[in-house]
Amino acid sequence: MKPVRVILLDEADREYKRLNEVVGQQIKEEKENTTEMQLLRSIKQKRDFIKANPFYGDNIKKKLIPKSYSVQNLWRVELTGYWRMLYTIRGDEVQIICFILDILDHDNYNKKFGYKKK
Repeated sequence: MKPVRVILLDEADREYKRLNEVVGQQIKEEKENTTEMQLLRSIKQKRDFIKANPFYGDNIKKKLIPKSYSVQNLWRVELTGYWRMLYTIRGDEVQIICFILDILDHDNYNKKFGYKKK
């Protein structure tokens, strides 16, 4: 089995850092189990799942992948609070790298994929 790396890119990295800052402040304020804390835990847990099994998420059909991602494959992982984490898998003879492209709430996920509200 090849080693698996999980790397947060661009939007996903910004959202992850923002959440870390918010949760850090909440901890200072002695808040417990906030929505942000739950989301951050969920992201960390799913990241570990992906590292253990790169094909953990739901594979998105090629024709449904938004062109803005410019990837050959896209996987979705559901997070707490109807958030989504999107990643792509790249590999070579030596290792597998899962690039987390986006961490977004349900509304932004729907917009990115062109889904309409009913």
